[in-house]
Amino acid sequence: MTGFADIAVWARDSGVIAGLVFLRIGAAMALLPAFGEQVVPVRVRLGITVALTVLVLPLVGAVPLADPTPGPLLRMGAVEVLVGLALGLAFRVMVIALQVAGSIAAASTSLAQAFGAGLGADPQPAISTLLVIAALALACAAGLPVRVVEALVLSYQLFPMGGAAPDGLIAAWAVADVARAFALAFALAAPFAVAALVYNLALGAISRAMPQLMVVLIGAPALTLGSLVLMALAAPVLLSVWLGQFHGVLADPFAAGR
Repeated sequence: MTGFADIAVWARDSGVIAGLVFLRIGAAMALLPAFGEQVVPVRVRLGITVALTVLVLPLVGAVPLADPTPGPLLRMGAVEVLVGLALGLAFRVMVIALQVAGSIAAASTSLAQAFGAGLGADPQPAISTLLVIAALALACAAGLPVRVVEALVLSYQLFPMGGAAPDGLIAAWAVADVARAFALAFALAAPFAVAALVYNLALGAISRAMPQLMVVLIGAPALTLGSLVLMALAAPVLLSVWLGQFHGVLADPFAAGR
């Protein structure tokens, strides 16, 4: 009977630990790039979450449960969800940076009204959608699934299961990393902003030199063509810069907050 009691305690503790790991991964999955997009069916996301739980659980190791009563378990579950959301948000802001860069580029050119169905619920400018889809495909080809598993495992070194809520660290990261993401977005959109400035200066000079010429009828098609050509030339460079930054975030998601 003592052996059966030990097995029952082990099974209970293992089930609780597996549930806590599932909570952290499930919360992160809601915001992870590529895996957590709204175009991915819910059943597929749930299956990926279960598969990641099976992969991560043996790597977490044995975690002693000091008090397996409902109150402490609910607190641990809330902390795991908070850590998972923070981890997913650390990666999601990099995708938001691309969306902001695409919106700035579209506003700087004549493509601001070219909206279409994006990966989320709200429509995005065509440039944003193109950059996001290309970046996610590039990240997956560069080993995003493996890096996500590594980040999830390493998160238990920074935030051990059963620890206190990391409010201070998450708050510091939220300010620093969001600022870094917006700086990256403006840097990526800089070629389009500079091209738009040069175009407007040239258009103004032509208009002053030839007031009778309808420069808008000539300039609008030229701006559209120039924007498409600039997009084709700059997109590979922009995506390579973004991928380097994204790999840095995958290696240490909360580095900006320390």
